[in-house]
Amino acid sequence: MQHARALSWNVNGVRAVLKKGFLDWFAGESPDILCIQETKAWAEQLPESLTNIPGYHAFYCSGERKGYSGVALYTKVPPQDVSYGFGNETYDKEGRTIVADYGDFVLLNIYFPNGRSSQERLDYKMDFYDAFLAFTEGLKAQGKNVLVCGDVNTAHKAIDLARPKENENTSGFLPLERAWLDKFLDHGYVDTFRMFNDQPGNYSYWDMITRARDRNVGWRIDYFFANEGFRENISNAFILPEVMGSDHCPVGIEFQYEVP
Repeated sequence: MQHARALSWNVNGVRAVLKKGFLDWFAGESPDILCIQETKAWAEQLPESLTNIPGYHAFYCSGERKGYSGVALYTKVPPQDVSYGFGNETYDKEGRTIVADYGDFVLLNIYFPNGRSSQERLDYKMDFYDAFLAFTEGLKAQGKNVLVCGDVNTAHKAIDLARPKENENTSGFLPLERAWLDKFLDHGYVDTFRMFNDQPGNYSYWDMITRARDRNVGWRIDYFFANEGFRENISNAFILPEVMGSDHCPVGIEFQYEVP
C-alpha cells in the first residue's frame, strides 16, 4: 500500500496566487497530489515556474472563456489515464473537471459552478451536479473507487457556515442545493472531513470584501468526498485555514491505495 497526501485549493487565479508565495508554499507542503480550481488561465498563458514544477506531472483543463474557471492537477505519481470533463459539451466547455485514474482509485478535481448570479446559472449548477453524479455512478459501476475534491460551492449543513439563518435564501445554502448533497451522499459517498471533525467553526471560504476571514465568518464549501468502499483507506482529513493567498484555503486528506 502506498501512502499519499492530497490537497485541494481554489486559488482564485493561479497567476495571482503565484505572486503571493504559492511556489514556496507548494515546496514546503510537498503533497503527493495538489488539485487547484479557478485557475483563470490557459496553460499557454502560464510561466514555466508553474507548468514545470520539479518532481511533478502537471495537467491543465481550461474553459473556452479567457480568464474564467479552469482546474489543474499536480501529481508526483503519474496517473494511468487523464481525461477532461464528463463527455458532455454543455458542461465541459467551461473547463471545470480533470479525471485522473490511478488504478486503485479515480480522482476527480472539480470546480463546481456558482449559482448566485442568476436563475439561469443556478439551473446550470444543478444540472452540472446531476451530470457529475451520473458520471461518478458510471465509474462505480465499473468497480472503481472514487475520490472527488474541489470547490463544490454549497455548504451542506448549518454547521458548515457561520450564519446559516441569514443565508437560507442565498445560493450556496439553498434547500435544493443542500438536498442534492444529501442525495449524493445517499448514493454511497462520504464527506471525509466529517469523518474526523464534527465541530463548528471550520470553514474554507471567506468573503474578502467584508474581511470575513478576520472574524472567521466563513463557509465550508471545499471538500474531499470518497465512495464508502474507499472510506477505510482515508486516515485523516483536514482544513488549512492559516494558508493565505485566496478567498479560499486548502483542504486535504491522507490516504492509502494499492499501487498497480
